[in-house]
Amino acid sequence: MNVTVNEVDQHKITLHIEVPVKEASKASAAACKNLAGRVNIPGFRKGKAPRMVLESFLGKDAVKQEVFEAIANKAYSDALKEKDIIPVADPDIKVISDEKGKDVVFEATVIKKPKVKLGEYKGIKLAKDVISVTDEDVSKELANLQKQHSKLVIAPEGTEIAKDDFAVIDFNGSVEGVPFEGGEGKSYPLQIGSGSFIPGFEDQIIGCKAGDEKDVKVTFPEDYFEKKLAGKEAVFAVKINDVKRSELPAINDEFAKEAGKFDTIDELKADIRKRLESKASFQALEKFNSEVLKTAVNAAEVDIPQIMVDDKIDQMIEELSMKLETQRMNLDDYLKYMHQDMDKLKEQYIEPAKENVKMDLVLEAIAKAENIEVKDIDLQAEIITMAQNFGADPKEVYKIILKEHRVPMLVQSVGRKKAASFILKNAVNTNEDTKGEEPNVEQVKAEDKPEA
Repeated sequence: MNVTVNEVDQHKITLHIEVPVKEASKASAAACKNLAGRVNIPGFRKGKAPRMVLESFLGKDAVKQEVFEAIANKAYSDALKEKDIIPVADPDIKVISDEKGKDVVFEATVIKKPKVKLGEYKGIKLAKDVISVTDEDVSKELANLQKQHSKLVIAPEGTEIAKDDFAVIDFNGSVEGVPFEGGEGKSYPLQIGSGSFIPGFEDQIIGCKAGDEKDVKVTFPEDYFEKKLAGKEAVFAVKINDVKRSELPAINDEFAKEAGKFDTIDELKADIRKRLESKASFQALEKFNSEVLKTAVNAAEVDIPQIMVDDKIDQMIEELSMKLETQRMNLDDYLKYMHQDMDKLKEQYIEPAKENVKMDLVLEAIAKAENIEVKDIDLQAEIITMAQNFGADPKEVYKIILKEHRVPMLVQSVGRKKAASFILKNAVNTNEDTKGEEPNVEQVKAEDKPEA
């Protein structure tokens, strides 16, 4: 087989491929045998009908196309290996000659994966944030805990409703004097300022007292989910049954026992400080690791083909769509709610997509430069992690990966994670002048996980 590479531009190449007649004939015979094994032809066992019979039964053009695709697919794959070219999209095929008994000649125009010029990625020096938890931080967290353990109590008689109070109300809504479905409620605990009711409703309750009755006039938003009510003016007949307020517990040893099963308030404060320090330490490490990886990526040079960015944008939108489905929404409704269209959404993803594609390319280049190997045990560990995330059996996840031919993607994903680990382990925290800590690779490159 003869292969000639012609550069079209910095990303696109054309492979001129010539398959000798002898090689083409063998591939043609194999293709015909494979085709004969997939169709039922009266008088012939599967796989035994000759090409002439297949042409008579299926048509010459159909058989010719099947044979050419078989020859071209293998030749194209061999040509990529021979020239060490990795495509990032399916090729455009131009047939030059595919006559029976002659050399098969065709051209495959394809976008190739770009070369990466690596910069500094070993021994990157950055300062990790110094952990500092103050007494004020502990006090704020203690106050939040106090609110969590507050109790609702009925306010004294004559109390006027204020922001954050709970108004226990009965209400009946109507539009143009006609009640509507879902517009009635009994003993509903409405927190003033929560924004849980139609805009303007809660504000009109402020200043009322238990026993008061009031007509609340509001207008449904134009984008209200119930189309029949969208933009309509409504009146709610409201009766205030009770006014309730949060009563905070005293911060003492009894509170420590109730809130955290500690004997003293000092023990509770010590536990809060420990948890805050642990959280701050984790956040500092994640920030440090993220900045180290960005430094390594920014130091590299690579010219990314637009098709790789477009494919990444499509992938990110597909992931968004799947996430919305788990929340019982769909992409069309989301776009309407956000007052967007698909073009605007894609525009928002352009820069993140470029960053993600560059990150992937740089990590793959580093893995190659450092001869980082992906072993079976690495793949097994990744499959187990994926199974845990999906709540599935690892064996079932592995079957899906095999069925969808995603093993190469899995290998690439694990390779990128190992490259990220290599960068982070060799990074230096200038605040301590020590090598970087073991990274949480699952969070650093969570987007690398191929979907099962």
